[in-house]
Amino acid sequence: MAEHNELGKLGEELAAGYLEQNGYTILETNWTFQKAEIDIIAQKAEVLAIVEVKTRSSLAFGLPQDFVKPKKISLLVKAVNEYVITNDLDVSVRFDIIAVSKEEGDFKIEHIEDAFYHF
Repeated sequence: MAEHNELGKLGEELAAGYLEQNGYTILETNWTFQKAEIDIIAQKAEVLAIVEVKTRSSLAFGLPQDFVKPKKISLLVKAVNEYVITNDLDVSVRFDIIAVSKEEGDFKIEHIEDAFYHF
């Protein structure tokens, strides 16, 4: 596996652990629909959190959350609509980003709730 893939997998594992420590139940990881992949689908109370995880080994090229582009957002919206319908859920949906960055040999996790809105 390429080094960047391993870093991404580690970031997703750290993000899932962070969410669980903060009272979320992880429902799915790497859930796909057509061309879209949702990194983490988690629930806390009546909120379904659709979590995009961005992991960077360095902040030299920008913050991890800056790499979530409109096309990705559009794909996430389409996928979560399918997930909610398929699973007959009655929840509020929120789109979050968890930014994982390596700083001074350790990983920093930033959870950005309501990071973007669907149209």
